[in-house]
Amino acid sequence: MTAPEKSPPPVDFGSRQFVLRRGPRVSMRASWRTITVLSVLGVGALVLAVFALGVGEYPVSPAGVVEVLTGQNHSFDEVVVLDYRMPRILLALVIGAALGISGAIFQALTRNPLGSPDVIGFEIGAYTGALVAIGMLGGSYYTTAAGAMIGGLITAAVVYSLAYKNGVAGFRLIVVGIAVGAVLSSVNQWIIIKIKLQQAITASIWQQGSLNGLEWGQLYPVLVCVAIALVALVAIGPQLPILQMGDDAAGALGVRPERARIAYFVVGVILVAVATAAAGPIAFVALAAPQLARRLTGAPGVGMVSSAVMGAFLLLFSDLIAQKIVAPAQLPVGAVTVSVGGLYLIWLLVVQARRGR
Repeated sequence: MTAPEKSPPPVDFGSRQFVLRRGPRVSMRASWRTITVLSVLGVGALVLAVFALGVGEYPVSPAGVVEVLTGQNHSFDEVVVLDYRMPRILLALVIGAALGISGAIFQALTRNPLGSPDVIGFEIGAYTGALVAIGMLGGSYYTTAAGAMIGGLITAAVVYSLAYKNGVAGFRLIVVGIAVGAVLSSVNQWIIIKIKLQQAITASIWQQGSLNGLEWGQLYPVLVCVAIALVALVAIGPQLPILQMGDDAAGALGVRPERARIAYFVVGVILVAVATAAAGPIAFVALAAPQLARRLTGAPGVGMVSSAVMGAFLLLFSDLIAQKIVAPAQLPVGAVTVSVGGLYLIWLLVVQARRGR
Protein backbone atom coordinates (compact mmCIF):
# COMPACT_ATOMS: atom_id res chain seq x y z
CA MET A 1 0.00 0.00 0.00
CA THR A 2 1.51 3.28 -1.09
CA ALA A 3 1.14 6.51 0.75
CA PRO A 4 -1.06 9.11 -0.96
CA GLU A 5 0.88 11.77 -2.84
CA LYS A 6 1.00 15.10 -1.11
CA SER A 7 0.13 18.20 -3.11
CA PRO A 8 2.96 20.74 -3.35
CA PRO A 9 2.77 23.65 -0.92
CA PRO A 10 1.37 26.89 -2.35
CA VAL A 11 3.83 29.48 -3.58
CA ASP A 12 4.54 32.17 -1.01
CA PHE A 13 4.41 35.58 -2.72
CA GLY A 14 5.31 37.42 0.49
CA SER A 15 1.95 39.19 0.78
CA ARG A 16 -1.72 38.49 0.26
CA GLN A 17 -2.54 38.25 -3.43
CA PHE A 18 -5.64 38.86 -5.52
CA VAL A 19 -5.84 36.50 -8.53
CA LEU A 20 -8.05 36.93 -11.61
CA ARG A 21 -8.15 34.35 -14.41
CA ARG A 22 -10.27 34.41 -17.55
CA GLY A 23 -9.08 31.61 -19.78
CA PRO A 24 -5.47 30.67 -20.59
CA ARG A 25 -4.45 34.10 -21.93
CA VAL A 26 -6.03 36.40 -19.36
CA SER A 27 -4.44 36.09 -15.94
CA MET A 28 -3.69 38.80 -13.41
CA ARG A 29 -2.17 38.64 -9.96
CA ALA A 30 -1.90 41.71 -7.74
CA SER A 31 -1.16 42.40 -4.10
CA TRP A 32 -3.74 44.19 -2.02
CA ARG A 33 -1.26 47.07 -1.71
CA THR A 34 -1.35 47.44 -5.49
CA ILE A 35 -5.15 47.37 -5.52
CA THR A 36 -5.23 50.02 -2.79
CA VAL A 37 -2.82 52.30 -4.67
CA LEU A 38 -4.75 51.91 -7.91
CA SER A 39 -8.01 52.65 -6.13
CA VAL A 40 -6.59 55.83 -4.59
CA LEU A 41 -5.20 56.96 -7.97
CA GLY A 42 -8.53 56.20 -9.65
CA VAL A 43 -10.50 58.19 -7.09
CA GLY A 44 -7.94 61.00 -7.32
CA ALA A 45 -8.30 61.09 -11.11
CA LEU A 46 -12.10 61.21 -10.75
CA VAL A 47 -11.90 64.14 -8.32
CA LEU A 48 -9.46 65.96 -10.61
CA ALA A 49 -11.77 65.35 -13.57
CA VAL A 50 -14.77 66.83 -11.78
CA PHE A 51 -12.72 69.87 -10.76
CA ALA A 52 -11.23 70.29 -14.25
CA LEU A 53 -14.66 70.15 -15.88
CA GLY A 54 -15.59 73.26 -13.93
CA VAL A 55 -12.41 75.24 -14.61
CA GLY A 56 -12.36 77.97 -17.25
CA GLU A 57 -13.67 81.37 -18.24
CA TYR A 58 -17.16 80.06 -17.52
CA PRO A 59 -16.76 78.42 -14.09
CA VAL A 60 -19.01 75.60 -12.95
CA SER A 61 -19.02 74.44 -9.35
CA PRO A 62 -18.15 70.81 -8.57
CA ALA A 63 -21.74 70.29 -7.45
CA GLY A 64 -22.94 71.72 -10.77
CA VAL A 65 -20.60 69.39 -12.67
CA VAL A 66 -21.96 66.38 -10.78
CA GLU A 67 -25.52 67.49 -11.56
CA VAL A 68 -24.65 67.74 -15.26
CA LEU A 69 -23.05 64.29 -15.26
CA THR A 70 -26.06 62.75 -13.51
CA GLY A 71 -28.55 64.44 -15.87
CA GLN A 72 -30.00 66.82 -13.27
CA ASN A 73 -28.71 70.07 -14.81
CA HIS A 74 -29.80 71.03 -18.35
CA SER A 75 -28.77 74.67 -18.29
CA PHE A 76 -25.88 76.20 -20.25
CA ASP A 77 -23.62 74.39 -17.77
CA GLU A 78 -24.43 71.16 -19.63
CA VAL A 79 -23.18 72.58 -22.93
CA VAL A 80 -19.95 73.84 -21.37
CA VAL A 81 -19.20 70.65 -19.43
CA LEU A 82 -20.20 68.02 -21.98
CA ASP A 83 -19.50 69.70 -25.32
CA TYR A 84 -16.48 71.89 -24.59
CA ARG A 85 -14.59 70.34 -21.68
CA MET A 86 -15.44 66.64 -21.51
CA PRO A 87 -13.47 65.66 -24.67
CA ARG A 88 -10.33 67.28 -23.26
CA ILE A 89 -10.65 65.44 -19.94
CA LEU A 90 -11.27 62.08 -21.59
CA LEU A 91 -8.37 62.61 -24.01
CA ALA A 92 -6.08 63.43 -21.08
CA LEU A 93 -7.06 60.18 -19.37
CA VAL A 94 -6.83 58.00 -22.50
CA ILE A 95 -3.59 59.52 -23.81
CA GLY A 96 -2.02 59.41 -20.35
CA ALA A 97 -2.95 55.74 -20.01
CA ALA A 98 -1.58 54.97 -23.49
CA LEU A 99 1.72 56.67 -22.70
CA GLY A 100 1.93 54.86 -19.36
CA ILE A 101 1.40 51.45 -20.97
CA SER A 102 3.88 52.23 -23.76
CA GLY A 103 6.48 53.30 -21.21
CA ALA A 104 5.93 50.14 -19.19
CA ILE A 105 6.36 47.96 -22.27
CA PHE A 106 9.65 49.52 -23.35
CA GLN A 107 11.08 49.71 -19.82
CA ALA A 108 10.27 46.04 -19.36
CA LEU A 109 11.72 45.06 -22.75
CA THR A 110 14.94 46.99 -22.14
CA ARG A 111 14.99 46.16 -18.41
CA ASN A 112 16.01 49.78 -17.86
CA PRO A 113 14.03 52.68 -16.32
CA LEU A 114 15.40 54.94 -19.06
CA GLY A 115 13.88 52.75 -21.79
CA SER A 116 11.05 55.13 -22.57
CA PRO A 117 9.69 55.96 -26.05
CA ASP A 118 10.50 59.66 -25.63
CA VAL A 119 14.09 58.84 -24.64
CA ILE A 120 14.52 56.21 -27.38
CA GLY A 121 13.42 58.74 -29.99
CA PHE A 122 10.03 57.48 -31.16
CA GLU A 123 8.27 60.74 -30.26
CA ILE A 124 10.93 62.71 -32.15
CA GLY A 125 10.29 60.48 -35.17
CA ALA A 126 6.57 61.16 -34.86
CA TYR A 127 7.34 64.89 -34.85
CA THR A 128 9.38 64.43 -38.03
CA GLY A 129 6.41 62.78 -39.69
CA ALA A 130 4.15 65.59 -38.55
CA LEU A 131 6.56 68.20 -39.94
CA VAL A 132 6.60 66.48 -43.32
CA ALA A 133 2.79 66.41 -43.33
CA ILE A 134 2.59 70.09 -42.35
CA GLY A 135 5.12 71.13 -44.98
CA MET A 136 3.76 69.02 -47.86
CA LEU A 137 0.03 68.65 -47.14
CA GLY A 138 -0.87 71.89 -45.37
CA GLY A 139 -1.06 70.70 -41.78
CA SER A 140 -4.73 69.90 -41.10
CA TYR A 141 -5.35 67.95 -37.90
CA TYR A 142 -5.84 64.56 -39.53
CA THR A 143 -2.98 64.85 -42.02
CA THR A 144 -0.67 65.91 -39.18
CA ALA A 145 -1.90 63.02 -37.04
CA ALA A 146 -1.40 60.55 -39.89
CA GLY A 147 2.10 61.90 -40.55
CA ALA A 148 2.96 61.58 -36.86
CA MET A 149 1.84 57.95 -36.73
CA ILE A 150 3.75 57.04 -39.88
CA GLY A 151 6.86 58.86 -38.68
CA GLY A 152 6.78 57.11 -35.31
CA LEU A 153 6.36 53.67 -36.86
CA ILE A 154 9.16 54.22 -39.41
CA THR A 155 11.48 55.49 -36.67
CA ALA A 156 10.73 52.44 -34.54
CA ALA A 157 11.49 50.13 -37.46
CA VAL A 158 14.81 51.88 -38.11
CA VAL A 159 15.83 51.78 -34.44
CA TYR A 160 14.92 48.12 -34.10
CA SER A 161 16.81 47.20 -37.29
CA LEU A 162 19.95 49.06 -36.24
CA ALA A 163 19.84 47.62 -32.71
CA TYR A 164 19.25 44.04 -33.84
CA LYS A 165 22.21 41.68 -33.52
CA ASN A 166 21.27 38.13 -32.59
CA GLY A 167 18.35 39.71 -30.79
CA VAL A 168 17.82 43.17 -29.32
CA ALA A 169 19.66 44.00 -26.10
CA GLY A 170 18.02 46.66 -23.97
CA PHE A 171 21.05 48.89 -23.56
CA ARG A 172 21.85 48.72 -27.29
CA LEU A 173 18.26 49.66 -28.14
CA ILE A 174 18.44 52.73 -25.87
CA VAL A 175 21.78 53.90 -27.27
CA VAL A 176 20.68 53.45 -30.87
CA GLY A 177 17.38 55.18 -30.14
CA ILE A 178 19.11 58.18 -28.58
CA ALA A 179 21.43 58.42 -31.60
CA VAL A 180 18.56 58.21 -34.12
CA GLY A 181 16.62 60.77 -32.09
CA ALA A 182 19.56 63.17 -32.18
CA VAL A 183 19.79 62.85 -35.98
CA LEU A 184 16.04 63.39 -36.36
CA SER A 185 16.19 66.47 -34.13
CA SER A 186 18.63 68.03 -36.58
CA VAL A 187 16.40 67.04 -39.49
CA ASN A 188 13.42 68.62 -37.73
CA GLN A 189 15.26 71.92 -37.30
CA TRP A 190 16.22 71.89 -40.98
CA ILE A 191 12.59 71.27 -42.00
CA ILE A 192 11.36 74.15 -39.83
CA ILE A 193 13.89 76.50 -41.47
CA LYS A 194 12.79 75.46 -44.96
CA ILE A 195 8.99 75.51 -44.63
CA LYS A 196 6.82 78.64 -44.74
CA LEU A 197 6.53 80.90 -41.70
CA GLN A 198 2.91 80.04 -40.92
CA GLN A 199 3.65 76.34 -41.23
CA ALA A 200 6.67 76.72 -38.94
CA ILE A 201 4.45 78.43 -36.33
CA THR A 202 1.91 75.59 -36.58
CA ALA A 203 4.68 73.02 -36.22
CA SER A 204 6.18 74.80 -33.20
CA ILE A 205 2.82 74.93 -31.44
CA TRP A 206 2.15 71.25 -32.17
CA GLN A 207 5.64 70.33 -30.94
CA GLN A 208 4.85 71.48 -27.40
CA GLY A 209 2.18 68.83 -26.89
CA SER A 210 -1.20 70.32 -26.07
CA LEU A 211 -4.77 69.30 -25.32
CA ASN A 212 -6.10 72.79 -26.03
CA GLY A 213 -8.96 72.90 -28.48
CA LEU A 214 -9.39 69.13 -28.87
CA GLU A 215 -12.97 68.02 -29.47
CA TRP A 216 -15.06 64.87 -29.71
CA GLY A 217 -13.93 64.37 -33.30
CA GLN A 218 -10.35 63.85 -32.10
CA LEU A 219 -11.37 61.60 -29.22
CA TYR A 220 -13.08 58.82 -31.17
CA PRO A 221 -10.10 57.79 -33.36
CA VAL A 222 -7.86 57.72 -30.27
CA LEU A 223 -10.32 55.53 -28.39
CA VAL A 224 -10.57 53.08 -31.30
CA CYS A 225 -6.80 52.81 -31.79
CA VAL A 226 -6.08 52.40 -28.07
CA ALA A 227 -8.84 49.78 -27.76
CA ILE A 228 -7.33 47.80 -30.66
CA ALA A 229 -3.90 47.99 -29.00
CA LEU A 230 -5.33 46.72 -25.70
CA VAL A 231 -7.03 43.82 -27.48
CA ALA A 232 -3.68 42.99 -29.06
CA LEU A 233 -2.03 42.98 -25.63
CA VAL A 234 -4.64 40.53 -24.36
CA ALA A 235 -4.07 38.34 -27.43
CA ILE A 236 -0.30 38.33 -26.82
CA GLY A 237 -0.88 37.08 -23.30
CA PRO A 238 1.07 37.68 -20.06
CA GLN A 239 4.52 37.14 -21.57
CA LEU A 240 6.11 40.48 -20.62
CA PRO A 241 7.13 39.45 -17.05
CA ILE A 242 8.67 36.28 -18.48
CA LEU A 243 10.73 38.28 -21.00
CA GLN A 244 12.16 40.31 -18.12
CA MET A 245 13.71 37.08 -16.78
CA GLY A 246 15.99 36.83 -19.84
CA ASP A 247 15.78 35.02 -23.17
CA ASP A 248 17.10 31.70 -21.85
CA ALA A 249 14.58 31.53 -19.03
CA ALA A 250 11.78 32.69 -21.34
CA GLY A 251 12.64 29.99 -23.90
CA ALA A 252 12.70 27.36 -21.18
CA LEU A 253 9.19 28.43 -20.15
CA GLY A 254 7.84 28.06 -23.67
CA VAL A 255 8.02 31.69 -24.82
CA ARG A 256 9.58 32.63 -28.15
CA PRO A 257 11.55 35.67 -26.99
CA GLU A 258 12.10 37.48 -30.30
CA ARG A 259 8.58 36.89 -31.54
CA ALA A 260 7.03 38.10 -28.28
CA ARG A 261 9.42 41.05 -28.13
CA ILE A 262 8.45 42.21 -31.62
CA ALA A 263 4.75 41.91 -30.78
CA TYR A 264 5.12 44.03 -27.65
CA PHE A 265 7.38 46.44 -29.53
CA VAL A 266 4.75 47.05 -32.23
CA VAL A 267 1.94 47.58 -29.71
CA GLY A 268 4.08 49.99 -27.66
CA VAL A 269 4.98 52.01 -30.75
CA ILE A 270 1.34 52.19 -31.84
CA LEU A 271 0.27 53.47 -28.43
CA VAL A 272 2.86 56.25 -28.32
CA ALA A 273 2.23 57.10 -32.00
CA VAL A 274 -1.51 57.43 -31.38
CA ALA A 275 -0.92 59.66 -28.35
CA THR A 276 1.55 61.83 -30.25
CA ALA A 277 -0.70 62.04 -33.29
CA ALA A 278 -3.59 63.30 -31.16
CA ALA A 279 -1.87 65.85 -28.92
CA GLY A 280 1.72 66.21 -30.07
CA PRO A 281 4.83 64.84 -28.34
CA ILE A 282 4.07 64.94 -24.60
CA ALA A 283 7.36 64.14 -22.93
CA PHE A 284 8.23 62.28 -19.71
CA VAL A 285 4.81 60.78 -18.91
CA ALA A 286 5.87 57.46 -20.45
CA LEU A 287 9.19 57.73 -18.61
CA ALA A 288 7.89 58.59 -15.15
CA ALA A 289 4.55 56.79 -14.87
CA PRO A 290 5.83 53.15 -14.78
CA GLN A 291 8.55 53.89 -12.23
CA LEU A 292 6.31 55.97 -9.95
CA ALA A 293 3.66 53.24 -10.09
CA ARG A 294 6.26 50.55 -9.31
CA ARG A 295 7.54 52.44 -6.28
CA LEU A 296 4.07 53.12 -4.89
CA THR A 297 2.86 49.55 -5.36
CA GLY A 298 6.11 47.95 -4.23
CA ALA A 299 6.04 45.62 -7.24
CA PRO A 300 9.27 43.91 -8.35
CA GLY A 301 8.81 45.17 -11.92
CA VAL A 302 6.74 47.60 -13.95
CA GLY A 303 3.10 46.70 -14.49
CA MET A 304 0.96 47.83 -17.39
CA VAL A 305 -2.26 48.36 -15.41
CA SER A 306 -0.61 50.43 -12.68
CA SER A 307 1.39 52.38 -15.29
CA ALA A 308 -1.80 53.14 -17.23
CA VAL A 309 -3.61 54.48 -14.15
CA MET A 310 -0.58 56.51 -13.08
CA GLY A 311 -0.13 57.90 -16.60
CA ALA A 312 -3.77 58.98 -16.78
CA PHE A 313 -3.53 60.66 -13.37
CA LEU A 314 -0.24 62.42 -14.21
CA LEU A 315 -1.42 63.82 -17.54
CA LEU A 316 -4.75 65.02 -16.17
CA PHE A 317 -3.00 66.66 -13.21
CA SER A 318 -0.41 68.29 -15.51
CA ASP A 319 -3.13 69.58 -17.83
CA LEU A 320 -4.98 71.12 -14.90
CA ILE A 321 -1.78 72.92 -13.86
CA ALA A 322 -1.30 74.08 -17.46
CA GLN A 323 -4.77 75.62 -17.43
CA LYS A 324 -4.44 77.41 -14.09
CA ILE A 325 -0.82 78.46 -13.63
CA VAL A 326 -1.01 81.52 -15.96
CA ALA A 327 -4.82 81.83 -16.21
CA PRO A 328 -6.66 83.08 -18.22
CA ALA A 329 -3.98 82.00 -20.72
CA GLN A 330 -3.37 78.27 -21.10
CA LEU A 331 0.01 76.61 -21.39
CA PRO A 332 0.57 73.50 -23.49
CA VAL A 333 0.50 70.48 -21.20
CA GLY A 334 3.84 69.41 -22.64
CA ALA A 335 5.49 72.45 -21.05
CA VAL A 336 4.37 71.23 -17.62
CA THR A 337 5.37 67.59 -18.16
CA VAL A 338 8.81 68.66 -19.42
CA SER A 339 9.40 70.83 -16.35
CA VAL A 340 8.31 68.16 -13.88
CA GLY A 341 9.78 65.30 -15.89
CA GLY A 342 13.16 67.01 -16.19
CA LEU A 343 13.48 67.06 -12.40
CA TYR A 344 12.41 63.41 -12.27
CA LEU A 345 14.99 62.47 -14.91
CA ILE A 346 17.78 64.19 -12.98
CA TRP A 347 16.76 62.32 -9.82
CA LEU A 348 16.59 59.01 -11.71
CA LEU A 349 20.04 59.48 -13.24
CA VAL A 350 21.53 60.31 -9.81
CA VAL A 351 19.94 57.19 -8.30
CA GLN A 352 21.17 55.01 -11.18
CA ALA A 353 24.70 56.45 -10.89
CA ARG A 354 24.85 55.73 -7.16
CA ARG A 355 23.72 52.15 -7.70
CA GLY A 356 26.43 51.70 -10.31
CA ARG A 357 29.21 52.51 -7.87
